[in-house]
Amino acid sequence: MVFSSISFLYYFLPMVLLLYAVTPYRYKNITLFASSLIFYFAGEPIFFMLLIFSSLIDYTHSRTIERHRGTGKAKRVLVRSLILNLGLLIVFKYGNFIVDNINVLFSTDIVIPTIPLPIGISFFTFQTMSYTIDVYRGQARAQKSFLGVGTFVALFPQLIAGPIVRYKSVEKELTERVHSLELFGAGVERFIIGLGKKVLLANTLAVLAEKTLTASQPSVLHYWLGAVAFTFQIYFDFSGYSDMAIGLGKMFGFHFPENFNYPYMAKSITDFWRRWHMSLGQWFRDYVYIPLGGNRVGKTRWFLNIFIVWFLTGLWHGASWNYVLWGILFGSLLILEKYGGLTWLKKIPVFFQHVYVLCIVLFSFVIFKYESMQAMMEVFKGMFGRLDIPIVSRESLIDLEQYIVTFIIAAIGATSWPKTRFVKLQNNHVIQKVYRPMTAISLLILMLMTTGYLVDGSFNPFLYFRF
Repeated sequence: MVFSSISFLYYFLPMVLLLYAVTPYRYKNITLFASSLIFYFAGEPIFFMLLIFSSLIDYTHSRTIERHRGTGKAKRVLVRSLILNLGLLIVFKYGNFIVDNINVLFSTDIVIPTIPLPIGISFFTFQTMSYTIDVYRGQARAQKSFLGVGTFVALFPQLIAGPIVRYKSVEKELTERVHSLELFGAGVERFIIGLGKKVLLANTLAVLAEKTLTASQPSVLHYWLGAVAFTFQIYFDFSGYSDMAIGLGKMFGFHFPENFNYPYMAKSITDFWRRWHMSLGQWFRDYVYIPLGGNRVGKTRWFLNIFIVWFLTGLWHGASWNYVLWGILFGSLLILEKYGGLTWLKKIPVFFQHVYVLCIVLFSFVIFKYESMQAMMEVFKGMFGRLDIPIVSRESLIDLEQYIVTFIIAAIGATSWPKTRFVKLQNNHVIQKVYRPMTAISLLILMLMTTGYLVDGSFNPFLYFRF
């Protein structure tokens, strides 16, 4: 079940909200936990018990760690917990990938059953690991009841696509949440805006992005349109889903961390990764990069630490070499920027700083999109005129005409300009009197438009389900 579906919007969510509203305060976690398990079961019934098992691992191990904190036993229990969590992730997400590469390297013929990927396993595995690590570090107290841990792990707003919510950021809210109409209203507003980004922009651009290798009249322009469409698609797809998750969290009294901060406005790759999928970057910083020594080591070791983090970041996104290549590309660029590239960038006009980032990001998402090296190289060759195709074709001009308005809206929506304009409008005394009614009407129209799209169309992909 995805947030951008009729079944979720008009059946599951209204029933859960109603049940949650009538549930006495002390039992609200029971309602949330049960609803979250139903949500996951509806989308992944085969691995329903995996989610519960993962929660049990960290519930039992964290209790032991807290009882023996500061001793060798606590460290051993932590290591065992990490091995179990990572073991599940490796088996289900990387098992086939590892065996396939062993067969290629050693000319073997090992055959294992195809292992389906449990939805959201990368997200909830990182969340559960952060819980036991924070308990071991003394940064959080272990939950005494399984319900508390289960609710944290299974919480459906952030279960399948993040943001990666660390336990210590919601520890207090698991037991002492504040509910208000103002917070609920802010959550509804954030959810609908995210839904609009996902459905009206990401889904629309996805149709063009999927045509890249199937056009009847391919051209150089056609390949560039597909690359640009995917670059916008992945941003509005993932940031829209994060907006929906943050909005849902507010409806239930939680404050989830922000996950995007207008990354396409970045002036360097370092700046880009401070703005893109921030919860993942912060997770790797606190639980991998800093424990490795961060930048408090010699330059060679520092660059190695960056390389390790970005190799793992790429691998986290998927069990395929294109993701590893994608991660290594960004790790290499970050090392170059830290080695002197940032100093050079600051000397050139801001416009060209943005151009540098957007070009790198555009090319990187071609790598990200295609697991097949052959398909990836065809796209790159097509973009740079290395195929026997014209610069433009009738089909590419028709696509450009059809999508140009969507591209313009996406380009504006990827900047902070709309937000700053709304803030200025709010501060206008005349606008203040009609701001709330105008906002309500605008959100209603947006909701009706997205509903119409979902009812009329069946193409509703979500890129980060594969992670």
